[in-house]
Amino acid sequence: MNSQQIALLRLQQQQLIQPTFTQAADLVWWMGCMQAQDYAGAKWAIGMRVKGSTDASIEAALQEGKILRTHILRPTWHFVSPEDIRWILSLTAPRIKAFNKNLHARLGITDKDLHRSSQILGKALAGRSLTRTALVPLLHKARIDTDDIRLGFHLMHAELEGIICSGPRQGKQFTYALLNDRAAPVAPISRGEAITRLTLRYFRSRGPATVNDFQWWSGLRMPDIKMGLQENKDLLTAFIANGQAYWYDAAMPMKTMATSPLLLPAYDEYTVAYKDRSDVLPAALITATGYGIYKPTVVNKGQIAGTWSRKISHHHLEIDTQVPAGPLRALPRAIAAYRSFMGKADKFG
Repeated sequence: MNSQQIALLRLQQQQLIQPTFTQAADLVWWMGCMQAQDYAGAKWAIGMRVKGSTDASIEAALQEGKILRTHILRPTWHFVSPEDIRWILSLTAPRIKAFNKNLHARLGITDKDLHRSSQILGKALAGRSLTRTALVPLLHKARIDTDDIRLGFHLMHAELEGIICSGPRQGKQFTYALLNDRAAPVAPISRGEAITRLTLRYFRSRGPATVNDFQWWSGLRMPDIKMGLQENKDLLTAFIANGQAYWYDAAMPMKTMATSPLLLPAYDEYTVAYKDRSDVLPAALITATGYGIYKPTVVNKGQIAGTWSRKISHHHLEIDTQVPAGPLRALPRAIAAYRSFMGKADKFG
């Protein structure tokens, strides 16, 4: 198995070739979590993996709470299924809170402050959703400092505690709501079962991948990952390539499907879900593509081939691509797919 074959299999499992899902919520469940700090790009990350979807249909799923957006991995914004959010948080929140603790100390945020702010947020959001702007005066009244980036840490802590999550947007403004109002209660599971679930979910949707890739994505400790692999020994298998083991779904069809160029958003799971991106990212393009993460990328035959950008107006959408190796014959098809998703015409059409 070489890097080209690994890349094509990842496209298949990540639903970037012949997607099987028709509902955005089902795709997010399959992926476990999807990085989502670039909100518009993250909606396209779902859209290109869901047949017949549009920006509007995915926005509707978010408005209705079929998909939630919260801090749950590394720590940054992610999309996650309401049925998954609690058990994933049970695994990931302790590590993120430990990471944030030093930052809290530098900003003078005490554990008492965090406890108080979470109580205030919990009471304020009972039965309703509010914007950050609306929440600030409530914290100020309690003499909780929200200057600089402190407000973000207070909100993130309440998210990690499982108190709040994303609410429906008010116009273009994001809101927060109580998690219990947005996600139906589910029976708790043991830590071991949560590790087993997350391990299977990751390698099924993103394999072939290494344990180092999974550790980077999940934040789990290596002993936990080894346990997760052992518990899934009948469902996951591995092959050796590039001197390391690549794990994947044992039921995955090992065939190469035809692929066309793709326009991936920044922070797409095709790159951000792996610590080592050398199987899909040529060394010559590391800087130009922001390590394959920080810029929207053009992917051809599983390999990152360049970058792209957009200019959008009320009715029109202009796409500019930068592909150092030269034009890709089928790239207009990828551009047309994005325009269709956004419901926009070519600026010059």
